[in-house]
Amino acid sequence: MPLANRSSFRNVFFYDSSTGANLGGFCQNGSITEAVFIAVLHHILINTSTPLRIIKRDSETVLSPTDNSLVPGDYDIYSDSTIQPTNEPWIDRIVSHSVSRREEQFQTDLRKRDGKCVLSGLENPLREIDFWPGFEGAHIFPLEKETVWVAERFERHITNMDNVQGVTKINSCQNGLLIQATLCSFFNNYLIGINPKDGYRITCFAPDNMNLDGRILDPACRNPMDPRRVSDELLEWHFRQCVLANMKGAGEALFEHDFPPGTDMIAEIREGPMPKERFEMEIAARLKECHS
Repeated sequence: MPLANRSSFRNVFFYDSSTGANLGGFCQNGSITEAVFIAVLHHILINTSTPLRIIKRDSETVLSPTDNSLVPGDYDIYSDSTIQPTNEPWIDRIVSHSVSRREEQFQTDLRKRDGKCVLSGLENPLREIDFWPGFEGAHIFPLEKETVWVAERFERHITNMDNVQGVTKINSCQNGLLIQATLCSFFNNYLIGINPKDGYRITCFAPDNMNLDGRILDPACRNPMDPRRVSDELLEWHFRQCVLANMKGAGEALFEHDFPPGTDMIAEIREGPMPKERFEMEIAARLKECHS
């Protein structure tokens, strides 16, 4: 099965001015401002002990942290010290459509809190009879990475389960969003991110034919007076994963998650990217279903 390449739809590229090496790029649909681009380079993608200067190659314009939309094109990065691209890994994930008993409450809580797709604003006309076809509860931090969640103490970002003992809190609604099913796949693949530090602006890291890029996350899920509100820290973590997956180097591979009946899933995984990691995640997900 041919692999999808995140770099194939890039229209922004950035380079180390001293070596000419391509450091990365991304698909700019309009939502990424000059200020956000500079912040991403400084705080995620580039390790350097001195400030960066970013210059648009064709116009020789020096970028400044404004709210202007970044113009597509080539950018050269200058620094008085050596530019070191980050070696921070991204947290890959699989897309599972199963719902265990543990996750049923997660889905219910998201439906009650959000009431609609919080990305697109799409309402559910059947909400009154509690029927939710086409709407899915998306974990912000992936459920299949629960061991990482525990090891790195991500439960510290969950504040609505302080009195609950004996669970990891990964299924708190603060670690989730209610999303239209099609968009859920994009979110799980880190092709859609939300930046709380940019006014909860939604960024699409792929061509946007859904008119999502630049929208603001629906207030229903982030009411500061609601103890169930989505965690800003987890949204920031997810946005960081989007940056690492889509903007760093050549970008991470996109691979198929949906295996139709009769497909040799093992062969597909073995011949694709990250076969060991994907196989381990698929097995872990299925064991989790059996014991939930």
